[in-house]
Amino acid sequence: MPVHRKPSPAIEQVPGHPGRIRVRDATAPAIRRGTLLLAAVLAGCVATPREPSAAAAAAGPRTQQEAAALARRAAREPDPSIRTRLWLDCASAAHAALDGEVALPDAGIALADHCSTRALLDLFRRHPGGWQPGRRRIAGRELELRIEGASPMARGAYTITPAQDVPVPPGWDFRQPGFGLPLVLRADRCTDAPDCALYTPEGIYRWATAWIEHGDDVPVVRIVDPVATPSTTVGGRGMRLSFDAFSSYWKGAMASRLPRLGVYGLLGGDGIGRRAGAYLLTDYDPRKTPVVMVHGLGSHPIIWAELSGAIWADPVLRDSYQVIHVVFQTNAPLLVSTQRVRTYLDRMWELLDPEGDDPARGKMVLVGHSLGGVVARLLAVDSGRVLWDAAFTVAPGQLHGAAEDVAAIQDIFLFDPYPGVCAVVMLAAPHKGSPAASGFAGRLARALVARRAPEIQALKEVTLAHPEDVREEVRDSYRFARLDSIWTLRAPQPVRRAGESLLPAPGIRYHTIAGDLHGQGGDGLVPLESALLPGARSTLVVDQGHTLYRDPVVIGRVLEILREERGLPCAGAADPGNTADAGDAARDMPD
Repeated sequence: MPVHRKPSPAIEQVPGHPGRIRVRDATAPAIRRGTLLLAAVLAGCVATPREPSAAAAAAGPRTQQEAAALARRAAREPDPSIRTRLWLDCASAAHAALDGEVALPDAGIALADHCSTRALLDLFRRHPGGWQPGRRRIAGRELELRIEGASPMARGAYTITPAQDVPVPPGWDFRQPGFGLPLVLRADRCTDAPDCALYTPEGIYRWATAWIEHGDDVPVVRIVDPVATPSTTVGGRGMRLSFDAFSSYWKGAMASRLPRLGVYGLLGGDGIGRRAGAYLLTDYDPRKTPVVMVHGLGSHPIIWAELSGAIWADPVLRDSYQVIHVVFQTNAPLLVSTQRVRTYLDRMWELLDPEGDDPARGKMVLVGHSLGGVVARLLAVDSGRVLWDAAFTVAPGQLHGAAEDVAAIQDIFLFDPYPGVCAVVMLAAPHKGSPAASGFAGRLARALVARRAPEIQALKEVTLAHPEDVREEVRDSYRFARLDSIWTLRAPQPVRRAGESLLPAPGIRYHTIAGDLHGQGGDGLVPLESALLPGARSTLVVDQGHTLYRDPVVIGRVLEILREERGLPCAGAADPGNTADAGDAARDMPD
């Protein structure tokens, strides 16, 4: 039967909240009209039948009035098992009635949706775990579960949660009305392929939408991906499915230990180090542009929850972008953190696109907050010898020391733009350092922050053996391995100061967003002048503190940048197939 498609939903921003969108669905008025008619049907004088037998339920009533009578009885039934059985029978019957009845079509669709939703709420609240495709007997009824478009990364049985039961933060509502019940599917992450490690170890969490249809002999519970299958046919009419873009992510975030691990990682805990890497939040799509989000000092990627949800809720952005969250331990020096993030991205692409020819590989957008914003900038620059000359007195090819130590140091100080980076968005990033790193709070934090980065040992060994190769301004900090993320964000720090001149390479577009809280000249941690960069394609200053990533205006601006980026080429990015880096040239440069 052909699908009679309704007009596409209208996407608009919520007034006063540029970071949030809502969808005005053409099918929603029909469901609302049907709900009013449904109320009239349910309130009518309809004889209430006895509870049907299993055989009678399989055949099912064939009129809306009979299905409505089942709904009335289910609404009054105190026994949970009987109530679930009645809702199941009502849903199957109402759906069957739509095939042969033309009266009150809106009410018929609304009745089928109402009974289906109530049955599924009862089913998944009473039996959340152990769901797999196939037949299962629940509440005295046999039913068939079909899961369409399941994640290939999922393994084992599913835990199914109604999306409305996930307690999302107030205002974080990214729901699209329509037919069916939005769900959260959770299954174990696969372990039988290398790329399984690119998905969160908490499990595979995915959005879904479900409803009940009248099968040949048993009710059928259909669970689909509402992005891959945005509509279905009900009663000969095309109905857009309801969709919750955020609850699946938030359900996984609530199960994550990352918020604690981020702080512990700054203080030396290695839990977040074991989790470090680049993670996909949805199944990899080779045609979608990655938006790589990099968190800040002592933080974690869950700070990007609302921005990620806003991207997923916008059909245009959702079809164009895939969100990738980077996890890294933030106690290491800035250049070490940057080098590690490069390594995580390298590993991700080795697993996803070893040939380097996917469209996704050729264009990336980086979004970074605070320390993560500085890391994002450094991923877009050609270092030349700017950083090297701020630390060493000799040319790269003349540094004395063990070969492996020299190679490690060159990897940290010499680099070119990460291949495929086309645009960078930096939020509250201390490009010129932060006074807080030199103040009392910064000194206290430095006393607590662990300095166990193995990459620093190479600097220590070279400095101890050949101090004349290292500039006096940094010699003691290298000799005693007194290096950490806070130290390298101090305004006077020589290498950081030299790095101020490094701007994204020509052709890489960059945007700065900064906080000026109550006009005090900064966000409380990062001065306004430190967060802004010359030559930015756009600059936004908001009256917010350092956690401005939550601000609706900021989120709205990032969404605007992503919409703009959809139509722009990636002129300045390095060729992903070219593995040569700036270090190859810099090593041969004369002193």
